[in-house]
Amino acid sequence: MACNLNQTLPLPKSKKDFLSLLFIPPTPFCCWLVAASTSLAAEFFVFLCVDSNSKSGVKMTCFGLCLRGIASPTHNNLTEIDEEISTIENARVYHYKELQAATEDFCPVNKIGKGGFGSVYKGRLKDGRLAAIKVLSVESKQGVKEFLTEIKVISNIEHENLVKLYGCCAEGDHRILVYGYLENNSLAQTLLGGAHSSLQFSWKTRTKICIGVARGLAFLHEEVQPYIVHRDIKASNILLDRDLTPKISDFGLAKLIPADMTHVSTRVAGTLGYLAPEYAIRGQLTRKADVYSFGILLLEIVSGRCNTNKRLPIEQQYLLERAWKLYKKGELIELVDTSLGDDFNVDEACRFLKVSLLCTQVMPKSRPSMSTVVKLLIGEMEVDAEEISEPGMLSDLLSLRSNKNTSSDSLSAGSGKQVDSSSSMNTTMTHGTMTFTSINDRNS
Repeated sequence: MACNLNQTLPLPKSKKDFLSLLFIPPTPFCCWLVAASTSLAAEFFVFLCVDSNSKSGVKMTCFGLCLRGIASPTHNNLTEIDEEISTIENARVYHYKELQAATEDFCPVNKIGKGGFGSVYKGRLKDGRLAAIKVLSVESKQGVKEFLTEIKVISNIEHENLVKLYGCCAEGDHRILVYGYLENNSLAQTLLGGAHSSLQFSWKTRTKICIGVARGLAFLHEEVQPYIVHRDIKASNILLDRDLTPKISDFGLAKLIPADMTHVSTRVAGTLGYLAPEYAIRGQLTRKADVYSFGILLLEIVSGRCNTNKRLPIEQQYLLERAWKLYKKGELIELVDTSLGDDFNVDEACRFLKVSLLCTQVMPKSRPSMSTVVKLLIGEMEVDAEEISEPGMLSDLLSLRSNKNTSSDSLSAGSGKQVDSSSSMNTTMTHGTMTFTSINDRNS
């Protein structure tokens, strides 16, 4: 005789009601599949099998399975992301198929960048806008927290010198950020990348970039509430548009700090060579950590070289150390990029270099605010009126870490190594610099 699958059972509204179903007298020759309501489904699943052919009479076997606490971690993460994104204003959520179509199924020809986080593709959205589509890899060092941080920080602010976030995609296990497309990649690739770029950086262009980045940071530090500390200001995170206007990018490590807090203590994250001493050693984060990083970037832009270069003679390997030595000798002008020839303003170049030394003072309180930096760069304030003392050197930091049983060799490649540590003296290194393919000749 066939099983009676049509028997209607009352829908349980609580765990007590659900458990009471186990004691309903069974109908002979019947199989029941009993499931809780939606609110209970994640906790219980019970299968009742009634067999009247048993020699001992009617026999009911109950197979119970408690599912509480064994939900997939991936499912939990996806739910977390969906909930977080839903609360963020101005964050458009793209479907994966939209971005797949925009990049021609993520065609390798459209790949314009690659790094430890994944890849960046050039794509055209449905509305016709060009976009830089940042696809995080499964093995990405940028996890769910950093993914959400980047969306939260940049979606609600807009400034000429900050990248523009169009939206994101968190469909399935995909983690994708969609930014406005910037034609000329990053400073690391173009200015500091040597023969890899055909762009020419005149002195006027360099001053424009320095002042633009300073204004972007001043906006984050002083015009946004809670204020934002970027934590990873470096050449590879300064992107350039068609007119070589600089845009600060990559807010995955950014910290939002309430105005009533002087500092926060946090894990050390960023890039060696740009890290402020007090932050690298003690994990003490303030806006002055960004000021220090900007000072290093300013030196790189004026000199046209990376802050660390092991191929140079030992006395020239660390850019900040060399700048300080030249400053004490009154020969700071020798640091200016030789490719400029005589085509630069000597007084302006010296001013910029002195500002970089002010920004990198070993004591945070001795560093100017970013709004003051802007005034110093454009000449509204006199830099010679400021006292300049010895800056916080990378070599000193490396020596200190070496004394803590950390190999200095693994920490010395300043412009290309990223720090991410929960302990200031227990640092793991990852490749944090993104590399780009040339797109100067691509059709827009």
